[in-house]
Formats: sequence, C-alpha cells, structure tokens
Amino acid sequence: MTLGIYIQVPFCQTKCTYCNFHTGVVSQDRYQPYANAVSKILESAASSSDRAPVADTVYFGGGTPSLLDSAALAKILDALRANYSFETPEITLEADPETITPEKAKSWLAAGFNRISLGVQSFNDRELQATGRMHRRADVARATETLRAAGFDNISMDLIIGLPHQTRESWEQSVSELLDLRPEHISIYMLEVDEGSHLGKESLAGGTRYSAPAIPPDDTQAEFYDAACTRLATAGYDHYEISNWALPGRRSGHNLKYWRREPYLGLGAGAHSFDGKARWANAHDSAQYVSMIEQGISPREQIEPVTPEQALEEEFFLGLRQLDGIDLARIERDYSSLKANGARARFAAIHRQIDSLHAQSLLDREGQRLRLSPKHLTISSSILAELLT
Repeated sequence: MTLGIYIQVPFCQTKCTYCNFHTGVVSQDRYQPYANAVSKILESAASSSDRAPVADTVYFGGGTPSLLDSAALAKILDALRANYSFETPEITLEADPETITPEKAKSWLAAGFNRISLGVQSFNDRELQATGRMHRRADVARATETLRAAGFDNISMDLIIGLPHQTRESWEQSVSELLDLRPEHISIYMLEVDEGSHLGKESLAGGTRYSAPAIPPDDTQAEFYDAACTRLATAGYDHYEISNWALPGRRSGHNLKYWRREPYLGLGAGAHSFDGKARWANAHDSAQYVSMIEQGISPREQIEPVTPEQALEEEFFLGLRQLDGIDLARIERDYSSLKANGARARFAAIHRQIDSLHAQSLLDREGQRLRLSPKHLTISSSILAELLT
C-alpha cells in the first residue's frame, strides 16, 4: 500500500476567527529555518527504511503554505524525490487567493505541484472581513485566472457554511460564483463552533465579539448544505464524501487515504501520522519543532497504538463518511480474529444499531453495502455516534 505524505506549514498572515488549528502569525525570518527542518527530517524518515518508501500523494497544508518562498517549497519537493519513490503522485499546495502571483504559480508548477487547493471560504466581502480573511471576492477570480494561465488544470476550492452574516442570498451567490469558476474539486465545510477558535469560544459564551450573534442557526445551515448538494449535482459534480465533491476523475487521492485508513506520514509542527498500527503527532510549536530537528531529537509525541477494537470503530466512522459506503463483508472478514477473541458482543451490538438506524431510514443498506442516507448527511455525526454507542 502506497504512502500519503502530509507537510504542515503552520504560518498565516492573520488568525481567522473560526480557526481552531495550531497555526500562528510569526516573523518571516522563521519561514526558511522551518523549511530546512522539514527537508532534513524527510531524509531521516526515509533512511529508517531498508528501501525507498513508495508515495503517491503529497499534501502541503496549513496554515498558509503559499507564504513560503517558492525556492523553499521546491527544496522540500526535491528532498521528497530524493528519498521516496513516487508513483504518479498527486501533489497539492494549499494557497490563499491573495498570495498568488504569476511568478509563484509558474514556479510551483515547475517544482512539481500539480494541484492547488484555494481557501476561498466565501464570495461575500462582508463575511470574509468579519472572519479576518485577507482576501476579497475579486481576488478569487484573479487567482483562478492566474493559476489557469500558468498551466494548472486541477484546482480545489473551499467554502464554509455558517459564517457570521451569511444569508440564503449570500450563500446562493457564493455557490453560483464558485460554479462559474468551475474548479475540478469542491469542499464545503460546516462551521465548527468549539472552544478552539475565537469565534467558537465567543459564541458558546453568548458574547458579541467576532460577530458571533450573526452566525446563522443550525437548521438554516442545514438548508444551505442541502441546497448546495442539489446545485452541485446538477452541475456534474460527484458527491463522494460528506464535505467533498469532484468532477469525474478528480477526487482527492490524499484525503481518501484518511477515510480508507491507509498509511500517511505527517511532517512539520503539529502534523499527524498513521502507519496502520499506531497514530502519533509532532510537537505543535514550530520553533520547538525546528530546534528538535536541528538537535537530532525526534519531534514525535502523543504516540497511541490503535487497538483492534478502535480500528473496527474507525472502519465505520471514517468509512461511512464516503458516500460509496463500506463493505460489511470485508469488515467481517478483516476483523474475524477480533470476533473470535471475545468481541462477538461488540459486533452484535453494532449490527443491532445498524438494523435500528436502517429502520429509521438513517442508514441505507443494499446487501453487504452500508451507507449513510443521503437525505440525512447534515446529522451524520449524530448517526455515527449512535451507531457506535
């Protein structure tokens, strides 16, 4: 099984109000040492294997990876090619629209990037300004034109449902402008309201900062999602995961690895990894990460073995995010040893929940193929929680 490689670049120009990631605004003087550290750890990660590991996806995420100097990004890719065997790789760079220039776009393509993920979030300037985004509506069309002119034929764009001041009219307009640009891939995320972001914390506390009172209600957000599903289907996009759509042949190969429980290696501060048997994270502070690499200290922390019971549950709550669903017969076969070693009660409980949820039309079942009902994707978290109760 081939490896996915994720490279975290935790730097931003500003901290968006809704962001709950381990990213920050730092001096540009810290960019190059960080890129050097990632290149160095690539060499040591690959040298621990008897032969060059095979990878077929690379994803530079963040943060805002497009802030790094083009030469630094190229150096990291050169280190990847020197230490890993690539098989028709999908190489993605996350970029903010306002950071894209013709020179950068050309250099990214020359370095080997063949897919750009644009953090659009909205086509409404009021919504963008309220959340602290640096770009404006006009920047998205300009960035798209620049990328197309440079030669990129695989562009993904993100939108967020639930931003402060979002209305039915502004949401429909954002979807319309997105479809006019016709990216090959689209991600639509529901706003996460939790303690990890300024906006989430303020909203939970009932405060008024960050335009928290202007977040649309949950039922309205669900309507926005359902409306987008209908429009994207009409426009020819394949809805293949709860939050993701693609034109034919343009699904995100890297993200599919997460939902299919395939191995991936995370490099950079705060990046996560999975080798099929354990999960781990790297130190989150970027300065600490660089210092550890320079001293030859492993940045790995939070190493957690995945028990067979945990793996079984992951098969359901990750696999069912895909609209193709999961093959129950394969799961029964792959986990037959677990079933034989005293976990029969767990299997039986899951099957009882499947029957119950199917009877409520929350799960669809055709033979051994199990799927979330397309009509109830907005409550998928609740369905999966009940399935695994």
